[in-house]
Amino acid sequence: MRCPNDETTLVMSERSGIEIDYCPECRGVWLDRGELDKIIDRAGSQTPPAPVPSPAPSYQERPQQQPRYEQPRYEERRDDRRYDDRSY
Repeated sequence: MRCPNDETTLVMSERSGIEIDYCPECRGVWLDRGELDKIIDRAGSQTPPAPVPSPAPSYQERPQQQPRYEQPRYEERRDDRRYDDRSY
């Protein structure tokens, strides 16, 4: 078989029961039909189950902070008259 990239003759190799065709020039790798399925089956049986993610932190109220500025002080007025800017 010839390499589709540079027309070099592919070299066949076998690793762990999987046949791999590779090009010695461009280092491309090709798998025969069914070889990828073998790799996926082996990888699926060897990988441990994915870890369960920890639950998201629950909402917690923030503690009340001290006010940054002092509370405004209102002076008491001695007279109960309100300011009126109307001219009579």
